[in-house]
Amino acid sequence: MPSRAAVSRRHRAGVDADRVAQVLDQRSVATAHGIVERLVLEVDPSQGAVREGSPRLSLGRPARSRTVYRFAVDWDLTLTPALDRPELLAEPVRATLAADPALASTAQVAEIDPELADTAAFCARYGVGLAESANCVLVSGKRGGEVRMAAAVVLADTRADVNGVIRRAMDVRKLSFASRETATSESGMEYGGITPIGLPQPWPVYVAAGVAAAERAVIGSGLRRSKLVLPGAVLAAIPGAVVLDDLAVPV
Repeated sequence: MPSRAAVSRRHRAGVDADRVAQVLDQRSVATAHGIVERLVLEVDPSQGAVREGSPRLSLGRPARSRTVYRFAVDWDLTLTPALDRPELLAEPVRATLAADPALASTAQVAEIDPELADTAAFCARYGVGLAESANCVLVSGKRGGEVRMAAAVVLADTRADVNGVIRRAMDVRKLSFASRETATSESGMEYGGITPIGLPQPWPVYVAAGVAAAERAVIGSGLRRSKLVLPGAVLAAIPGAVVLDDLAVPV
């Protein structure tokens, strides 16, 4: 489990092993490479895919020497390295992953029915638990006439404490959820698919401690027709991430 001292730092550099290590409890995992050792699988070039329980997890086209991140899942999703399916990524998400190979190496994508992108319908259809799915919401506030934007990422069985924890963190007097028009125009993503990956760099991304501690988390891809899967520790180390222990409130 991530230690409170470790996960309360603000991270602004690109994701790599050292940054992920900063949000891992050294008592349980010595370095971020421990995640790699648990989750990495070498693809058999003759197969191009691996069966991990049920269903079959597609790993994309065969490769001679290829490393992918394996999640032991029982979801009804076909997972593929994210950059192998750029059409399933909003442009800001694709650009961010393409510019950061370390981050991209942890990200998988799955195509879904866009009509089932909302959390409850998605989890019910694809067998994903609410505690395995993370929601990203955008909030907006003002201070001295300056508009401030931020994102909050919490597990789907909780809600973000917007008017308490986030308002104080942003140092604004009043805070509200960003309107649909603002959320989509400012993020470059579809409503219902907004994700912390690829948001404008100045924005803080407040990550709940439960998300940071998750072995895997399903998040948006920027589009309604797909989802991303990443380790929680990686989400806690993306540029602008701030892990807050008391961000999430049970629902």
